[in-house]
Parts: sequence; C-alpha cells; structure tokens
Amino acid sequence: MTVAYPHKSNNGMGAREILPHVVRDRKLHLVMLNRYRYNEQHSCLDLTDLVEKLDGQPKELVRDLSHHIADEARHAMWLTDLLMELGADIGKPPGVSYIKEFDRLIDQESYKQQGNLDDRLIHGLAAINVTEKRGCEYFSAHIKVLKEAPKTEENIKIIKTIEQIFPEEVGHVRWGNRWLAQIAKKSPEHRQKVEQAKCQYVAIEQAAYESGIDLMAGAELRRLNNLLEVANTLPVWERPQYLIERLPHTLLAPELQMTRIQVAQKAWQQDPQGFIEKFVPMFLNGLNQVSKNQQKAVS
Repeated sequence: MTVAYPHKSNNGMGAREILPHVVRDRKLHLVMLNRYRYNEQHSCLDLTDLVEKLDGQPKELVRDLSHHIADEARHAMWLTDLLMELGADIGKPPGVSYIKEFDRLIDQESYKQQGNLDDRLIHGLAAINVTEKRGCEYFSAHIKVLKEAPKTEENIKIIKTIEQIFPEEVGHVRWGNRWLAQIAKKSPEHRQKVEQAKCQYVAIEQAAYESGIDLMAGAELRRLNNLLEVANTLPVWERPQYLIERLPHTLLAPELQMTRIQVAQKAWQQDPQGFIEKFVPMFLNGLNQVSKNQQKAVS
C-alpha cells in the first residue's frame, strides 16, 4: 500500500526550513507553540465526532479512539501549561487557520452521505492520519532545531514538552496506518476506496498547509491550483459543484488579505527601510512562482 507523507510547499519550504527562523524570534516561536496547542485541542473535537458517527461499532476502534482523544487532550494540556508558564497567549492563533482551511476543503456533504460503516471509517481515518503525519514532521523538526539552538531555560522547557508529545503522535500515525491497511485487505474494492481516500486527503492537507504559509503575491492563483488538485481526486460528477462552492472564497481569500495587512504593518513598524528593501521584493517574488508553475504546466 502507498504510504503518504507530507510534501513541502511549492516554494520548497517545509518544517526544517521554516522552524530555524521561528525559533530565533520569540514572538513567532510562541505563536507556533500556540498553534500546536490549538491543533491538539481541535483534534479532540474531530475524534469525538468520528466516535459519535460510529455509534459504538466496531468496538475495538471506538475504544482506540477514546484513548486517542485522551492523548490529544493531554497534549493540549501540556502545551497550555507551557504557554501559561512562558506568559504567552492561549487564544485562537493569528493568521490563516490550517484547520479551518482543511475543514473547508473537505466535501462535507459527500462525507455525511457515506452509506456504510466502512466508507465512514475510511474517510475519517484518512483525514486524521494525514494531519497527524504533518504534526510529526513539525515536532521532529522542532526538536532538531531546538537541540541546535542556545540551551536557554525557556528552550529546555519547550523541547521537554515536545519530546513528551512526539512519540505518542508517531504511535497515532502507525495506528492509523494499521487500521487503513486492515480495511484495505477486506477486498479489492476496499483497497481502491482506501487509496482514493488517501490521495484525496493528502491533496486537501497539502492545500491547507500551503494556505497557512504562502502570503506572497500570486498566492490566490496557487490556492486555485491546489483546489483543482483536490477536485481531481473526486468523482467526475461531483467536481463542478465542489468547485462552484469553493471558488469565491479561494480567490477572494479574506483571511489571507487580513494576514497580509497585519504582517506588512508589523514589518513596516519594525524596520521601514527593511520593509522597502526586503519585504516588498520578497512579496513580489511570489509572482515568479506563478510564472514558473505556468511554465511547468505548459511543458
């Protein structure tokens, strides 16, 4: 079976490229930790929703999911305690929400209409599995970067917390892989459904991930391309409605516009000259990425 791991963004930025810059800036570092907290907290909701949809069957999976919920709640608690100790914010993180974008890109109506238990299981497990793989990528990179950073009291507290969480998240990924493989073994039809769901949620997760880190010029067009990638994983007859419902938000991207304004204001306030010499060229460089993608598409 195919094992789907997270991809970097279109500009080659993954966790190992992003986190060194984050760790050097305390404000950004605390925002990143708060994003971890928010994601762990939200996972409890997603897992609980799946448990309620299963309505007690199969019992083994419901039991596993109950333990999974407890793990995620404990991770959120550890991160909340850490942030409180560091005097950081524990409200909703600023910027474009990875989770909100992930949920927006899921075909919720189709998901709700899944006719049998196995179909609901496949989609629920595939969605959880792909987001936890991204989490593992970030926790692993974060630990590596902190081990290379100055051994301050704050950094030691942070790495201790992440090192508590990371092994359990790896266990969650392996658990999800085992359940999906077990379902795929039932029949060729089940295997096809599992592979299709994995492809679909990999595309959704990648689009959600890139939406949270791509603020540069032309991001709307790159989002459109990612939306088309997701649509291509759906049955042909479902694609037009899916695109019609999501195109306006993808192109207008209100969260993206607000985040751009906030980032630009902070950059200007901190260093007006750097804003002109560095920020503006970096922002406009996003248009070069659009041009490169168009050339690839043509070739």
